[in-house]
Amino acid sequence: MRFFIAGAGAKSSPRCLASAATNTFRNVSPSPPPLHLPFHPSKPPANNLRLLSTLHERKATYVPSAFSKGLECGGGGGETLPSSSSERKLAVVAWSVVTLVVAMANRVLQKLALVPMKDYPFILAQLNIFAYVLVFFSVLLVRYRVGITTNEMLVIPKLPFVAIGSLEFLSSVCGMYAGAMLPGPAIPLLFQTFLVWQLLFSNLFLGKRYNFNQIIGCFLVAGGVVVAVSRGGTNSGMLSGISPLWPGLMIASSFFQAAASIFKESVFIDAAKRLKGKSLDIFVINSFSSGFQALFTIAFLPILSSMKGIPLSQLPSYFTSGAACFFNIGTNTIGCEGAPLLPLLYIASNIFFSISILNLLKVSNAIVASLASRAAVPFAIYILSQPLPYLPKGVSLSPFFHMGSAVLVMGLIMYNLPKPKFS
Repeated sequence: MRFFIAGAGAKSSPRCLASAATNTFRNVSPSPPPLHLPFHPSKPPANNLRLLSTLHERKATYVPSAFSKGLECGGGGGETLPSSSSERKLAVVAWSVVTLVVAMANRVLQKLALVPMKDYPFILAQLNIFAYVLVFFSVLLVRYRVGITTNEMLVIPKLPFVAIGSLEFLSSVCGMYAGAMLPGPAIPLLFQTFLVWQLLFSNLFLGKRYNFNQIIGCFLVAGGVVVAVSRGGTNSGMLSGISPLWPGLMIASSFFQAAASIFKESVFIDAAKRLKGKSLDIFVINSFSSGFQALFTIAFLPILSSMKGIPLSQLPSYFTSGAACFFNIGTNTIGCEGAPLLPLLYIASNIFFSISILNLLKVSNAIVASLASRAAVPFAIYILSQPLPYLPKGVSLSPFFHMGSAVLVMGLIMYNLPKPKFS
């Protein structure tokens, strides 16, 4: 005799049902109250369907994670978002904290990784992109084989992923080139324009409306960036002597990344309709967007090399010397101290950040995800202003820098204050 698990869309044997019932709450904290099943697997009564539906709902409540596997046996797959408002809030808070910590580490490690790779930011960008492809597609394959990722998830339209991949490619390249030339504290500050771009894009493309506090908060964020960067040094502006091209590229990097995040949110919204309530596996988005990002990298390789002043004929020698610097081997590796540890740490933090931000986006929205990563800014700024390994001098900060940072944080707080929206 066979049964259907509610919401799964897959057939399951009595043995599978009994296994699901006994294993649903295994290794889950906090543990839910025990549920006694008044049936024997070999003689299932007519109310099994209702009991298993209850089990499925409880599991979704106690495991509000994008990593949790569905209850389904037999390839149904899929994941369910937290069902109650309290559990959803718990998931949002948990992933917000994880995102904040990883975002702070990511910003610090980006600058540290560019110390040994200062002459090879393009190579570091490529390694980062292809590490995405290798890791995310490997994880996606495993999740597909165990039934978490379904065929329905894999056949969703790929055009949005093409857009996401192209935007993240542009963001990565702009960020790498700019980060190699900018002082450490300026990098997270300039990237805060991300919130302004994201608010604008979500209004234009997702039809979202924002209240007065949120709009003022965005202006404060932008104003804080201007004050801190323009007058942030002790004797002159923080960007004194630096070409306007580099801060412009960092702002462009935030522009492209904000646009990509809006596309990702729209993919989740569209997938919820196509999958009839099931949540799209985040590794589907990560894998295909990183795959298209890698394709754009290969396609634009000649153009990027010419922008760097490297003729196409000299690319092999450039990659050879860059690889020697990355692994810190050979005779011509002066200035490559800290590699390969620092670049590898940065690549790993990028992967973890991508996973955490998508988990947060999955249980909330693009603006909440943005604010969680923006909250890491003051901590990253402080750390980057201090003497660090391979950056022993640090950066002396003026009162204008602290004032601008304070205005930026006030903007983030203002944005979060709940107020009724204008009609």
